[in-house]
Amino acid sequence: MAHSLKWYVMALLLVSSMTAMAGGSLQMTQAGHDTPLDQAVVEIMLPGHGAFNTPHDHYEIVQRNAHFEPLVTVIPVGASVSFPNQDTTRHQVFSFSPPKVFSLDLYLKETPAPVAFETPGVEVLGCNIHDSMEAFIVISEAPFFAMTDKSGRISLDQLPPGRYPMRVWHPRLEDTHQQWWEGEIDTRSENRVALTLAATPAPSSEPSLLQQRFQRGLQHQEHP
Repeated sequence: MAHSLKWYVMALLLVSSMTAMAGGSLQMTQAGHDTPLDQAVVEIMLPGHGAFNTPHDHYEIVQRNAHFEPLVTVIPVGASVSFPNQDTTRHQVFSFSPPKVFSLDLYLKETPAPVAFETPGVEVLGCNIHDSMEAFIVISEAPFFAMTDKSGRISLDQLPPGRYPMRVWHPRLEDTHQQWWEGEIDTRSENRVALTLAATPAPSSEPSLLQQRFQRGLQHQEHP
């Protein structure tokens, strides 16, 4: 009898530990196409809970073949990012975005000190030498954040069961790159969200708005 009771209690503990986690997922697709949407950043607000993400010691955005890699990076508030150059040409990384305005000096292999981001928001990166280069850093203060994989999915296994506010960002959600889609998610279920994306702009020989702003900033420094 005692032996049976022991196994019964152990079974109850196992079931309790399994139900303490949500076990749901989120599937992101592009509206009108029903294709998986990768590189979408998801923030879930969990009132009464601490952070679920384990911050990395080091975040890095590499410059390779005149491109930033990766295109999208999501970090917690207070994290730092370095920008190594693996090209044979010099780059000058800069941003005029609300979280942090900064500009690194022109450099080749001597990687500058990492840049710390203390304010939440979306940072749009550019290169003053190569106008086509663009990347994004999402600085999050949410207790849980993640980015969809190639299949457009995020697992919610580690989250407590329930319905919570959520919001989603994607680089093609709109042109200013500062808009979020807001909704609600049930961490116990299979959730599907279809985002309507802005059309991909045609390549232009004219400097981008970010590049034009950088040039105006340089002119102001030279002729205050």
